[in-house]
This record gives sequence, C-alpha cells and structure tokens, in this order.
Amino acid sequence: MKRIGTTIALVVLAASVAHGQILYKISGKGLKEASYIIGTYHLAPASYADSVPGLRQAMADCRQVYGEVDIMDAIKPENKAKVEAMQYLPEGKTLASVLTSEQLGKLNGLLREVVGKDLNNEAVAAQMGRLTPAALSSSLTLIAYMKETPNLDPTKLLDGYFQQEALAQGKKVGGFETLEFQMDVLYGAPLEDQIKALMCLVENFQETVDMSELVAAAYFGQSLEDLEDLTAEESDGACGSSPEEEDKLIYNRNANWAKAMPKIMAADPTLFAVGAAHLCGEKGVLALLKEQGYTVEPVKK
Repeated sequence: MKRIGTTIALVVLAASVAHGQILYKISGKGLKEASYIIGTYHLAPASYADSVPGLRQAMADCRQVYGEVDIMDAIKPENKAKVEAMQYLPEGKTLASVLTSEQLGKLNGLLREVVGKDLNNEAVAAQMGRLTPAALSSSLTLIAYMKETPNLDPTKLLDGYFQQEALAQGKKVGGFETLEFQMDVLYGAPLEDQIKALMCLVENFQETVDMSELVAAAYFGQSLEDLEDLTAEESDGACGSSPEEEDKLIYNRNANWAKAMPKIMAADPTLFAVGAAHLCGEKGVLALLKEQGYTVEPVKK
C-alpha cells in the first residue's frame, strides 16, 4: 500500500467536510428535549470541537455529558492502579521473557526504526520492557502517529474534552462503562493472543500506519461512510479482528449503550460522546436508536 502522509490525506478529504457528519440530534419517542451524540476520534485534538457545525449549541442545550467511561472514575487513584496493572506484565515477567528469540529480534528491529533504540537499551527496556504486548502495540501506533503530527498534545484530546468542559460548566457527567470493563476490552485478551497480534503489527507495521492515517483523514473529513468502509477494510487486512473480537470491541457495546440511552435522555437532555466507529453501519448506535423509534438526524449548523 502506498504511504499517504496524514497532512496530504487531510487535504484530499477536506472537501468532504460540508457533506460529512459526526454530530447527530436525537428526538421523538416522548423526549421532551432533544439529546445529541457525537463521534470522537482518540487522536483528535480538543480544538477540533470548533470545527464541528452545531456542536457549541448542542453542548449549551444539554445538561449532562456521557462518554464511554466517566472521566471522574479515570482519575481515581485506585482505578489508575488497575489500569497500570492491565498494561504491565506480572512482576518478574518482561517482553524478553515471554517472546521467542525470533519474535524479540523482529520487535527490536521495529523499535530501532520507530524510536531509534531497542530493548537492549536500558532506558527503552525500563519504559517498554514490561508492557503487555497489547499495551506496546497501542504505544507503537501512537508514537508513529505523533511523528506524523508533531503538534498534537496528548494531554488535550477530543475524547476527554466534552466531560471536562461539562464539569467546568457545572454540568453532570457520566459513562456507559466502568474503566475496569473498558481496560479488559482493550487489554484483557490472553497473553498468547496479544503476542500474536503484536507480531502481526510488527510484520505489517507500515500497512497499519497507512490505515491509521486514512482513518484519521476520514474522521477529520467527518465522513462516517468512509470510516465504515475503512473499518471493514481493516478487518479484512492481515491483522484484522475476528468476528468475536469485533463483537467484544464494538457491536456488543453498541447494543448495551443504545439500551441504556433512553433512560439517560429521559432524565436530562444529554450530549453523548463516543468513538465514531460506534456510530457506523447497521449495528451502529445511530441505527439502533432509529430501530427503537427515535428520530436521528444530522446537525448541519
């Protein structure tokens, strides 16, 4: 696959912004006031909120904000410890001890390419040597993305922006899932499966980087259609998820959220902010809400 730099891809898809949509209004079925749902992207800067038509008004109209998890839970010391436990191998284990010599050699080759040094370097070993394979996979993808977007501030991202803004305005915040549940979804696969996924990433790293750039471009182009197509293409790729993994990561969660939303919306007009991939397709949250009888329509301005 020919590499497409993020900046170039954004320019190519910029024209689709006027036709794309990531913010939707939810009304009908007895709701006294409308609620809204916006698709987010985990590597989008918080400043991107100003580029979404109608978002400021939607935030003003809502009295609470819901995300995938409650941001207040994420900062509790006990939950931070749980997250760390999910991202690191058990005491006494390292990547060098759980990988074969061949696997370790391939990983070190990629590390030299991406970060300039490998696990034989004391600092790199201290920083990455005890990460689980799943956590290392996420870190490598993030590092590669940030090399392409050097101005991105990882402390000011769109995912957390909405709840932070709500708290600053004295509004309620909430989450569909516990932090522990989400960490299990992301990092809870058996070690053997994590190793297999890591090695697939190592062996197909450029393809993964290319796909990440295209996904970012589709998101900033505000095109759920493109995101849906790319998600399907990614699933069919060398390191694609199995149907069972897709159910765990996306579709089961979509169903759970759509089931919980009526009670939340009935209590107060709500802005929901979840990953944009969860809005797409016949099993996406938008379609599931329509099946329940709600009117779901794009916000144009």
